[in-house]
Amino acid sequence: MTDTVVETTATTRIPHWIAGARSDGSGRTAPVFNPALGVATHEVPLASEAEVAEAIATATAAYPAWRDLSIAKRQAIMFRFRELLVGRQDDLARIITREHGKVHADALGEIARAIEVVELATAFPLMTKGEYSENASTGVDVYSLRQPLGVVGIISPFNFPAMVPLWFAPIALASGNCVVLKPSEKDPSAAVFIAELYQEAGLPDGVLTVVHGDKEAVDTLLTHPDVAAISFVGSTPIAQHVYETGSKHGKRVQALGGAKNHMLVLPDADLDLTADAAVNAGFGSAGERCMAISVVVAVDAIADELQARIAEKMQQIRTGDGTRDNDMGPLITGQHRDKVAGYIGTAADDGAEVVVDGRDPDVDGDPNGFWLKPTLLDRVPTTSAAYREEIFGPVLSIVRVASYEEGLALINDNPYGNGTAIFTNDGGAARRFQNEVQVGMVGINVPIPVPVGYHSFGGWKQSIFGQGKAYGRHAYEFYTREKVVTSRWLDPSHGGLNLGFPSN
Repeated sequence: MTDTVVETTATTRIPHWIAGARSDGSGRTAPVFNPALGVATHEVPLASEAEVAEAIATATAAYPAWRDLSIAKRQAIMFRFRELLVGRQDDLARIITREHGKVHADALGEIARAIEVVELATAFPLMTKGEYSENASTGVDVYSLRQPLGVVGIISPFNFPAMVPLWFAPIALASGNCVVLKPSEKDPSAAVFIAELYQEAGLPDGVLTVVHGDKEAVDTLLTHPDVAAISFVGSTPIAQHVYETGSKHGKRVQALGGAKNHMLVLPDADLDLTADAAVNAGFGSAGERCMAISVVVAVDAIADELQARIAEKMQQIRTGDGTRDNDMGPLITGQHRDKVAGYIGTAADDGAEVVVDGRDPDVDGDPNGFWLKPTLLDRVPTTSAAYREEIFGPVLSIVRVASYEEGLALINDNPYGNGTAIFTNDGGAARRFQNEVQVGMVGINVPIPVPVGYHSFGGWKQSIFGQGKAYGRHAYEFYTREKVVTSRWLDPSHGGLNLGFPSN
């Protein structure tokens, strides 16, 4: 089936969440597929410019009261939301599996990483307090305040329908902002589920809004004068559009883009550990994650043996319906599956060796699902589109190099700089790599170096636009702005009325 916008009156519509209630929306809709079945099971409204503007107006109206709510009351809501999310994570994981396709265990892992950031958000009183300098000049004190921005927009991708919204929204909300979330129209139900949990936790109506849509909704958020900031995760071309358009309209923008993550393997590496890491990092979530390892850079001396071990371990991966006992599910849409499969043919045409071909429909699932099994390519030319472009699917490429220096140069020459890893037992080589590599997040014998919640997530080069990283300290700085106050109060001895206690 094609993934086209349709006009329909089906009853399985996924609602917006506006002013603390579900809203069906009107006008255009798009199908929401179950990727394991290959059929549309729901529809989602695609909000018009006027509908998005109305949602923003609701958030704008809710902002003053939320901004002025006491720290103690806001913190209590954050703690209650955390407990509700932990208690309902299995329900949320089932929604993710149904609409995204990732297996249930992988969906639970996504939620676990999201909970880290929710827990960080409960600590916002420490993260948002200012500084105080007494008697900076005679009788003059100087102090700073960190205050929220207002209404902020979040535009999240399909590959992590719960984790990415929860990388941004909890910190934005805890800091006193109101949030308008535009989730991916491919798997939007998780966002509504999260909004309902926030309401149950006590979040006032209008403080968190979920509005579904496509480019029209995105562009409205980017240009509307009442939206102060935008947080975005997606492909690099769209991230650049979001950054340029939002910045042109006076907004703070953090736009996280695509990736082509390399894993450099030196001759002294533990090859069993390395092969396990390459398989896990290459094929988890069907490769649909910006931190997936897509290129193994193998030094020639161990390349043959490493290739054989990776291929052997790949045979153990069970591909199929995420509700069953499988390791990897389908891709998000049939169109995306076909695009990813096309890279396998491109690589072969360009001279690569197809070691394991995933274009085999034998899976544990409905034959109409959007299936592509794990694929391993070797000797991939660096001129091939299969090497140069972000594939975003279960395709792992091996590129062979003669030395550490050649491998490092290959990584640094890549236009992306999201994540990278080195596998070695040489501490000196690892220390040199972390210093010399031009990438924002580095793993040493760790294949997917996603930082814990109290550090910050973000790459370099074409993998990020703007200076605002996700979660951690950077997020609090992004969602607040500093105000500095210089204060002078006259001493009572200066004269005039004095209603204080007598001095003798």
